[in-house]
Amino acid sequence: MARLVGGLLFTAITQFVIFLRVAESIYPGYSISGNYISDLGVGPAAPVFNTSIILLGLAVAVSSYLIRPIFRDRLLPPLLFLAGLGAAGVGVFPEGSPYGLHTLMSFIVFFFAGVSALYTSRLVSMPLNIFSAVMGVLTLAALSLFAAGVYLGLGPGGMERLIAYPPLMWGVAFAGYLMGLKPEK
Repeated sequence: MARLVGGLLFTAITQFVIFLRVAESIYPGYSISGNYISDLGVGPAAPVFNTSIILLGLAVAVSSYLIRPIFRDRLLPPLLFLAGLGAAGVGVFPEGSPYGLHTLMSFIVFFFAGVSALYTSRLVSMPLNIFSAVMGVLTLAALSLFAAGVYLGLGPGGMERLIAYPPLMWGVAFAGYLMGLKPEK
């Protein structure tokens, strides 16, 4: 089961990173420092971006259920589920959606992806536990700075990437860890 979950996460994250770059490339005048990631969900790149992030979110949500017997931990599955729900929600509710749903979904994915990485540091061995903690703390610190309007000279888009990239990189590492676990007998 661990290899299946790892493969699902690896595939989902990898396709998202690839199609994020494709979406940035086909959006005229898009600036990674000046534009938010979510701007890709309402312009000419919307079909690519929204489909990709919805697939990512669904895969993370499914993985949250499948991961239960691997770690036998009660907190990790709901943390991952919420991160997946937030990711899918970003694609379902693009910028401009009513009731602030897009902003809420963005916060949910950013916050719970960071918390998932940080929490997982308790469940995995060295050196992934250190990497997980660092990526989780970096995500949450960048999210706090972003919310305060502090962009560290990166612009809003650059700062948002400082929130989004660490949990994606952690997710790839975590997926590799899962794929490398020996099957239980």
